[in-house]
Amino acid sequence: MSCTVADTLPQATKTLFSARTMTVFATAAAIIFSASAAAPTPLYRHYQEVFGLSPAALTVVFSAYVFSVLSALLTVGTLSDHLGRRPVIFGALVLNMVAETMFIDANSAPWLVAARIVQGFATGAAITTLGATILETNRARGPLLNSITAFLGLAAGALGAGALVAFAPDPAQLVYTILLAISAVLVVLLWRMPETAGRTPGALASLRPRVHVPTHLRPTLLRITPVNIAAWALGGFNLSLMPSLVRVATGVTSPFTGAVVVAVVMFTAALAVVAMRNRTASQALNLGTPALAGGVLMILVAVHAQLAFAMLAGASIAGFGFGASFSGLFRKLLPLAAPSERAGLLSAFYVESYLAFSLPAILAGLAAPRLGLILTTDIYGAAIILLATISFITLRAPRKDVAALS
Repeated sequence: MSCTVADTLPQATKTLFSARTMTVFATAAAIIFSASAAAPTPLYRHYQEVFGLSPAALTVVFSAYVFSVLSALLTVGTLSDHLGRRPVIFGALVLNMVAETMFIDANSAPWLVAARIVQGFATGAAITTLGATILETNRARGPLLNSITAFLGLAAGALGAGALVAFAPDPAQLVYTILLAISAVLVVLLWRMPETAGRTPGALASLRPRVHVPTHLRPTLLRITPVNIAAWALGGFNLSLMPSLVRVATGVTSPFTGAVVVAVVMFTAALAVVAMRNRTASQALNLGTPALAGGVLMILVAVHAQLAFAMLAGASIAGFGFGASFSGLFRKLLPLAAPSERAGLLSAFYVESYLAFSLPAILAGLAAPRLGLILTTDIYGAAIILLATISFITLRAPRKDVAALS
């Protein structure tokens, strides 16, 4: 007789919605958190005009979110293992609602930074907890769902906010009001959902950051680092400066156009994860790495030719490369780790990924006023292409430590 998650839940929760419903809830919530993260991107031009922000200031607003996510991952990322999933999800949703309220009331750059910090911490607390919930309630599809929720949410957030900015009244208020309302609905629904994890001791000890890469995994991590940095650097640029680049390079002033380019990168990344699910890690990386480099190269050519459609095509190819590389990286690295090593390894991988997501974008924002956005983009894109090429060469070279995955 088979045993489902619902069969093992505490008696008090058995009469509530099923484990399958909890999978749907957790997936939807994860998408909403990512959508909330992308929602400010189409509004950056509005903030520039109203608050007089420079590109450097915009990247500071963006990076505040990333560093806050990282701090949450390293501290409260495993808290739900001790308190249960629902209390941590509840706290994250409430924090996200606070952040949306702060965005609605924002009247300066420091206020935007503060809102991003609160939002980032909420997202960091949520993504590991929701990811664990999805795996616990649907072991068959859980890994795939966890791989695409972030990309789908980022695409939906950028596209939805871009449409509201372009076509709706008072978008700086409306975008966050909608997200606030959705978060409130999720809070109400949460307490009708089953709890999928019991309480265990050690909650305070779990708050101590743990970052450790076992010695035998360091060569593999080193070999995948260049493409990991390239992929996440593209993601950071896409969510911070891409709308401004579209406007400067093509002369298209509609915020919806910039949002479409941002969304295309993330949506095609999600499609790539689905497309690569039955391929090996090496196959995914061998397809994704050159696609990442080729897509970025096409974006650079399109910028100089001032062709919005070609930028969109390049973004779709680069997005596919991002998603395929992301899919391959996890499957290249994690199976080599023992269960007791995975938490520390994931922490190290997240640290590397989120630093790559933020630091290059910050440097680009600081460089743009001096070098110009076009030249800055050329340098940024060339670095991504170089890193992807290095990884493509090194990953194809046989190594004993990854022979089983080749």
